Amino acid sequence: MIGRVICVAWALLVAAPVTAQMKMDPVSAPVDPAAIPLGTGGVAGATEPESWFRTGGQLSVRNVQVATLTPVLPPKGKATGAAVIVAPGGGFLMLSMDNEGWPVAHWLADHGIAAFVLKYRLKPTPGDLPGFQRALVAMFSAAGRHDATVRETAPLEAVADARAAIALVRARATEWGVDSRRVGMVGFSAGAMTTLELALSATPETMPSFIAPIYGPMNAVMVPAGAPPMFNVLAGDDPLFARKGLGLIEAWQKARRPVEFHLYQRGGHGFGMGVKGTTSIGWIAAFRDWLRTNGFLGDSQ
Repeated sequence: MIGRVICVAWALLVAAPVTAQMKMDPVSAPVDPAAIPLGTGGVAGATEPESWFRTGGQLSVRNVQVATLTPVLPPKGKATGAAVIVAPGGGFLMLSMDNEGWPVAHWLADHGIAAFVLKYRLKPTPGDLPGFQRALVAMFSAAGRHDATVRETAPLEAVADARAAIALVRARATEWGVDSRRVGMVGFSAGAMTTLELALSATPETMPSFIAPIYGPMNAVMVPAGAPPMFNVLAGDDPLFARKGLGLIEAWQKARRPVEFHLYQRGGHGFGMGVKGTTSIGWIAAFRDWLRTNGFLGDSQ
């Protein structure tokens, strides 16, 4: 068994000989009275209801048909005015909320940055957990054979949800103590794809102020004029996206748009807040420093 709990879906694949030992326990949906429906519609062809499960202590959700945004605000007197939409990953089949959602949002809020956890719509999966587990293994197996010359894109529903989240935070900026000119997005794996696709397809009105794709694909892209500053993170031993070139970083540089890239020696894929014993544990503090250096934290930090 893998010695640490990483993104559940990837663990299911790399730990194939012991997959049967990775028990998935269905749980009731956590009470989230702060969650705000984004009103972006449902999912075509979806028949199974949203469901939550726990594996190795990690809470995840699948079959999301109604996108929501949950504010996690900084303590009074500590707010910097910056805001970050947080998009967990999970291959668009699940969202790893305990690994890449709530802990990230709470860390940001504790450091004066308003955070908003995005529960975006997902692709339909089988209702039974064994069937879902097989779908995960098949999906991540295909991802492991990813051709670096082909750019993967996020589903339209996920991007629409991200766009709606940016719009909502800006619309309620005064209420939440946010500067509407400093609203960005951080996303993990599939959430990183969603974050990047949002920036590549945005209009000037819907463009995030900054983006942070964390362990996402590194394919070259056509960078639009006015693309936001980008903070990017990858582990050198990532089994999905490492050692396949750094076209995304080079594209941002060629477009003369601000970019900072951290390639950590170890961390694998799905390391969330970082793996203890590796330098990947420091990425989120580096992200905060980058925000400050680029003026996104205002004069308060």
